[in-house]
Amino acid sequence: MKLIIDGYNLLHASGVFGASRGAGGFEQSRRALLDMLADLLGAEASNTVVVFDAARAPDGLPGRATHRGIRVWFAREYPDADSLIEELVADATSPHLMVVSNDRRLQAAARRRRAKAVSCAEWLAEARAARRAPRAGDTKPPEPGPEGAEYWKRYFDL
Repeated sequence: MKLIIDGYNLLHASGVFGASRGAGGFEQSRRALLDMLADLLGAEASNTVVVFDAARAPDGLPGRATHRGIRVWFAREYPDADSLIEELVADATSPHLMVVSNDRRLQAAARRRRAKAVSCAEWLAEARAARRAPRAGDTKPPEPGPEGAEYWKRYFDL
């Protein structure tokens, strides 16, 4: 499935923010969000595009970059990230497209393309639950040890 994420929408919904304020703080917050996404998505990271408004893009950063497999686009040549996301949705060839945004405009654009549209909070809850859930084929928890402790911490959301 191809995933298109409204970056600042998800950033605010996630509560993941850098310690600094100002331009450096935005960069730290974006990086923290992208790290969280890469951890949640695992192998699916390469099927993901996160779009941020260009008004907050750091100087010297290209319009497109990759972070741990996730494609990161800044809407430099668009009035806002929503306009770029709408274009990506209209051009999408994947039959299994999902748009993550709280913006009704983007949710409507996704539905017009028969794509799935979900709010940021809904997507985060599902992604975190999927990360914690035992994997298919896990009939028995791992043997005790550092790996086993991590399994149970994820399982019980500790």
